[in-house]
Amino acid sequence: MPTTFHLPELGENIHGGDLVRVTVAVGDRIAPGDPVLEVETDKAVIEVPANLSGTVLEILVKPGTKIQVGQAILQVEPLAESLAPSVPVPAAPAAAQSPEPVPSSVPVHSPPALPPSLPATPSALPPAPATATGGSTPAAPAKGNAAPGLYRGPVPASPSVRREARELGVDIREVAGSGPHGRITLADVRQHVRRTMQRPSASAPASLVTGHADPTFPRHGPLPDFSRWGVVTSEPMSNVRRTTATHLAATWNTIPQVTGHDRADITDLEAVRKKLSADLSRREGVSLTLTAILVKVVATALRLFPNFNAAVDMTRQEIVRKHYIHIGIAVDTPHGLLVPVLRDAGQKNLTRIATELAELSARARARKLKPEEMQGGCFTISNLGGIGGTGFTPIINYPEVAILGVSQGRMEPVYGEGGFQPRLVLPLSLSYDHRLIDGGDGTRFLRWIREALEQPLLLLMEG
Repeated sequence: MPTTFHLPELGENIHGGDLVRVTVAVGDRIAPGDPVLEVETDKAVIEVPANLSGTVLEILVKPGTKIQVGQAILQVEPLAESLAPSVPVPAAPAAAQSPEPVPSSVPVHSPPALPPSLPATPSALPPAPATATGGSTPAAPAKGNAAPGLYRGPVPASPSVRREARELGVDIREVAGSGPHGRITLADVRQHVRRTMQRPSASAPASLVTGHADPTFPRHGPLPDFSRWGVVTSEPMSNVRRTTATHLAATWNTIPQVTGHDRADITDLEAVRKKLSADLSRREGVSLTLTAILVKVVATALRLFPNFNAAVDMTRQEIVRKHYIHIGIAVDTPHGLLVPVLRDAGQKNLTRIATELAELSARARARKLKPEEMQGGCFTISNLGGIGGTGFTPIINYPEVAILGVSQGRMEPVYGEGGFQPRLVLPLSLSYDHRLIDGGDGTRFLRWIREALEQPLLLLMEG
C-alpha cells in the first residue's frame, strides 16, 4: 500500500518555504537519509532527506510553489523488505497549511535571524500558561483605561505565533483569536497586520507606547498607481529580500542608532598582510583577507568593551551580557545579503579565522548555509571595500547593539615627520545602539580598532 512522505520539521520556528527543486523522479528508489527536496527558507536552502524507504510513485508538489511542514510531498511504494510502518510526520494545523496571503507591503517572515540575517529576539511577553486540556483561556480585558482589544492576562498563543507577532511589530495582546477557546493563530496575526495597514490612525499603535516599534505602522499610506505615468511591472519579493526588509525596518524603527566615523592608516598592516597571505595560500590554500584581520581585532575589542557584546531587553528593563564572542560577516551574494556567523572568534588564530571565513562565504554564495549558521551573532562586520565607497551608515543587526562598516582603502597624502607621505587609509564606520552605548564609549571603541589596525602588536599586548 502506498505511503505518503510529508514535509518534516525543517528547524525551530520554520513552518515552510519555497520548493526549489525535487531531487528524485517517479520510479526512483529512496532510503532514509536520501535527499529528496531542496527548500528555500528565509535565508537558506535546506536539503530535505527522506525518512522512509520505497519507490517513488507520484510527486505531489511542483518547484516554485510554497510548501508547509506536514504537507504531502511524495507517494511512495514501500520496498518488500521494509514494510514495517514508518512514523508519519503529523500534518501541520490547518491555519499553518493554508495561510492567508499577505499584501506585499507586509513581508511575512519565517525567522532564522535577521537581516541582513537574523538571530532570535528576546520574548516580548512571558509564554501563556497551558490549561489542563493543553490550551489556555484569554483573560477578560481590563476595565477602565485599557485599550480596546488589549488583553491584560495570559494570551493564548503558541511560541511560533508570538515570534511571528514580535517580528512583525505586533503587540500579541491586541490580536483577536479565531482558534479554539480564542487561541491566536498565524492567520490572526497577519489579518491584524492587514487591518492595521488599511486603517488610518491619528495616534501611534500601542506597541510604540510600550517601546516596541511597529514596522507595519502606515507612515506614508499605500503606494500610488505608478502605471498612470508609464509601464510598470511587479514581482514578488524573494525570501531573502522579504526577510531583510522586515528585519531592517523593525531595527530602524526600534533602535536609536548613532554612527561614528574614523580612518585607519593600514599601510604597514597591508604590507605584512600580503606577505602572510602568500605564505598562507601556499600552506593552506586560503588567503589572509583584511576581513579576517578585522574579525580578530573586533573579537579582542568586544572583550575589552563588554557593552558592545550585549543586548537590550526593554521588556524586562535588563541588559543581557554575553560571555561568548561570535562575529557575523555580511556577505554580498547574488540572492541578497546574508550574514553567516563565525563562532568563538576570540579563541581562534588568524589562520583558522581565514579558513572558516572562506568556507562560510563560499557556502553563503552557493546558498548552502544552514539556518543555525546565521544565528547567535554578537557583532557584525560589513566590509564593502572590495566594491568601493568612502563611507556609509550600516544598520545594526538586531538584537546586536553595534556593527562595523568598512569602506575602500585609498592612497592619500598624509602629513608626518618630514612632510607629506603616501599612506593607505581605511575608512571605518561604527553604528551603535544609543540606549546602551554612549558617544564616548562608541568613539573609544572605534579608536581602539583604528589603533589595533595601525599597531598590530597591540593585539598581542591585549590577548
